[in-house]
Amino acid sequence: MTEKLYLRSIESGYHQHFSAAVTKVEASKVVLDQTLFYPLGGGQNWDTGSLNGPNGPLEVSEVRGRDEVYHTVGEGHQLEVGDEVSGTIDWQRRHAHMRMHTAQHLVSGLVYEMFGGARTVGNQIHSDRSRIDFNPISFDENMLELLVERTNEIIGQNLDVTDTVMTRQEVNAIMPPERTNMDLLPASVRQLRVVKIDDGFDLCPCAGTHVRQLGEIGNIQILGKKSKGKGTQRISYDLGQPAITITPNQDVVV
Repeated sequence: MTEKLYLRSIESGYHQHFSAAVTKVEASKVVLDQTLFYPLGGGQNWDTGSLNGPNGPLEVSEVRGRDEVYHTVGEGHQLEVGDEVSGTIDWQRRHAHMRMHTAQHLVSGLVYEMFGGARTVGNQIHSDRSRIDFNPISFDENMLELLVERTNEIIGQNLDVTDTVMTRQEVNAIMPPERTNMDLLPASVRQLRVVKIDDGFDLCPCAGTHVRQLGEIGNIQILGKKSKGKGTQRISYDLGQPAITITPNQDVVV
């Protein structure tokens, strides 16, 4: 089991450096006892960066896994079980994912609110552009203009983003299950990490990385829409540069 250090709190996502021990070795991959690297999952792409071990630095090009997180470092890495390593994530990529993912929560919440309870049925978060699938809905240009205007208005309010742990019952008492997609979570999962925008503006279970204030996102721009089958439409978006510059926390997480 790999401890996911970025899940300790929203603030943990702002750390760039950590220390860890190697617990498993494969030809081109290693598993660590703890990591700041986000693995592919929940629609969000993986982090990249480097691991520095007894034989020098190694590039981390891919990160996957749920319980055990596998860091792809290439053939001939020479790491062994028990080795101590220090890790550094690519901050520009990480913060881009944070901005994109929080923007997705905001847009999903607003579409549900503004357009008859349309659900988010899929998403892909990347550093340069992202996409969200909604159902049932058929966007026209006026709807998209209203959505962009309202989204950027809320971003401009610089609302706080926080996380907490709640039970399924507590989440369902606050937000409709169609918004939180609670039905897609295994019934065995009873304690949920929940990401909240402001105090009640939006609330959704999520294990991804997020910004702590909406002002970090920058203005959203809709790139286009596409039909993805009966009643489902996909919108793609990117983000302008935010007015504030955020630097990572340089303390080493141990």
